[in-house]
Order: sequence, then C-alpha cells, then structure tokens
Amino acid sequence: MTTRCDFRYALPFLVQIWMFLTPVIYPVTIIPERWRWLIALNPMAGIVDAYRSAILGKPFAWGNLGISLAIATIMFLIGLAYFRKTERYFADIV
Repeated sequence: MTTRCDFRYALPFLVQIWMFLTPVIYPVTIIPERWRWLIALNPMAGIVDAYRSAILGKPFAWGNLGISLAIATIMFLIGLAYFRKTERYFADIV
C-alpha cells in the first residue's frame, strides 16, 4: 500500500521532467552530439522533431523517428505484458 501512495506523488514529478526532456521549445541541434542518443530514447522526441521539420520545411531525421517508433513499440509491449499479468487483480485494487 505504501508503494502505491508514493507512486502517486512521484508520477507527476516524472511526467514534468519528461516534458522538459522532450525538445518542444528547443531544437534537438542545441544538444551536444554525444548526448543526442539519450534524447532519441524519448518516444516523443522523434515525433516533435518530425512535426518541426514538416512545418519549417527542413529535412526529416528518419533515424530519430525510427528510434522513437521502436521505443514506443517496446514500451507498449512491456505495458501490455504487465497489464496482462496484473489484470486479474485490478478488481481487488480498485
């Protein structure tokens, strides 16, 4: 029970940090080359960068978009596996 209560406070903080790590108001090119792989692990970074490229008429970074798709797919599959493992206990928790 304590873990669930602590998670309730940690989740908004983690989401806020994730928002700052998504390059929405700053371009990916502002990040040093050696750290760009870390930004590419954010599933939204490739999508935001693709929108920026489409709107501003710049060339697409297909590699970043592919990495974002791969990470999003992996996260979806992990979430699906976790859901299937714990779904029979949901009625007891809720």
